[in-house]
Amino acid sequence: MHQPRRLRTLRFFDIGADRGYFDDDLNKEIIQRISANCYLPANALLLKLIRRNPHIRIAFSISGTTIDQLEQYAPDVLDSFRKLAETGCVDFLTETYYHSLSCLIPGNEFEMQVARHQKKILKHFGVLSRVFRNTELIYSDQTGERIRQLGFNGVMIDGVDRVLAGQSPHQVFESPHAPGLKMLTRNYRLSDDISFRFAQNAATLTAEQYMSWLNAIPAHEKVINLAMDYETFGEHQKKEKGILSFLKNLFAQLARSKDFNFMTPSEAVENIEATHKLVVPGFISWADEERDLSAWLGNEMQKDAFDSLLRLEADIKDLHDKAFLTQWRTLQTSDHFYYMSTKKGCDGDVHNYFSPYPSPYEAFINYMNVLTGLSLRVKVRKSAGVVTKTTAAELAAEALVRV
Repeated sequence: MHQPRRLRTLRFFDIGADRGYFDDDLNKEIIQRISANCYLPANALLLKLIRRNPHIRIAFSISGTTIDQLEQYAPDVLDSFRKLAETGCVDFLTETYYHSLSCLIPGNEFEMQVARHQKKILKHFGVLSRVFRNTELIYSDQTGERIRQLGFNGVMIDGVDRVLAGQSPHQVFESPHAPGLKMLTRNYRLSDDISFRFAQNAATLTAEQYMSWLNAIPAHEKVINLAMDYETFGEHQKKEKGILSFLKNLFAQLARSKDFNFMTPSEAVENIEATHKLVVPGFISWADEERDLSAWLGNEMQKDAFDSLLRLEADIKDLHDKAFLTQWRTLQTSDHFYYMSTKKGCDGDVHNYFSPYPSPYEAFINYMNVLTGLSLRVKVRKSAGVVTKTTAAELAAEALVRV
C-alpha cells in the first residue's frame, strides 16, 4: 500500500525559488479518492470477515509516505487499520519509509529509512514485524545480508522464474548468504490474475474459478504467497465490477476449506521450516516483465536522475537540517523514476497509467528542475555556514529499532 508525494510542475524560471516542490492539492485529492474507493470499504469488509472467522490472516506493507498523507488527509483510514490491528489477525510488515531505492545507496541510508518506518508502524499499530518487504520486492543476496543484520528473520520476494530455476515458489526458502533469513516467494501469476486480469473481455474472475486453480496445486507444496497493490480492491479494479464481492467470496471459501489455512508472513516464517536455499545474485523485483531494476533505472534519464540525487547526499547531510533531509529523501521515492520509463507494450501501458505526466521526458525534466532547485538552496545554505544544531541532535537520535 503506497502513495507517493507527487511533484508540482516546476518550470525553468522557478528553479531556486522556495515555493514548495510537492503538489499536495493533487496528493490530497488522490489519497481521499482512493480512501473512499478502496481503503475504507476494503478495510471494513476485511474487519467484518475476520470477526466472522478469526482464522483469516492478512498482511500489509504501508509506506511511510502513505501514512504521512493519511495523517493529514484521511485519518479515518488509519483508525480503520488500527481496528484491524486489534484483531491480532493482521501483520504490518517493515519496508523503507519513503518506498525508495535506498538499498542501492552506499552507506546506511537504507538502514535509517527502515528504522524510521519501524517506529512509524509501531506508533500507529503497535506491531513490530520480523518480516521485511522491500520497495517493489527489490531483492538480492547482498540486500538479504543487510536485512538479516537488521534483525529480520524473514523477507518477501517475488517468485522470479530465472531465480527459482524450475523450483516451485510454494515453499519457504533460506538465504545461503544470510543464515536465518527465510524467504517467502510470491506466486506472481496467481497474484496478477487478481490485480491485472480480474476483468477481461467483459468477463470477471470468480472465486470458484480461483479456488479451482488453488486446489490444483499439489498438496505437498505447502505455502502459497499472494501479494498485490491494495488499491486493486476498488481503485484499479472498480467496485462496480465486483472486486470486493470476489474478495469476500474467496475468503469465505478459503475459510470453509479443509485443505487451506491462513498464515501471516510472520507466522509462516516462525512455524515453517525452510526446505531449500535460494541464491539471488542480481537484483530482482516484481515490476514489469523483466522483474529487475529496469522499471526505475532502465534508461539514461533514470540513471542520470538517480546519480544526480546521490551526488547531493553529502551536502544535504552536512547541513543537519531536517526539512532539507526530508525533501531529499522524498525525492528518493521510486515512483519518480518509474514515471521516466520509456518502455513500450504492456509494461509501458502500466507505467503510463500511474504517471501524472504526459510523457517520461516531462517527468524527467520536472524532476531535474526540482532537484536543481533543491541543490541551489542547499549550496546557499552551506555557503552561509548555517547548521541547525537542534535538528542535528534529533537526527542523531534516529536509533535503529532492533526486531
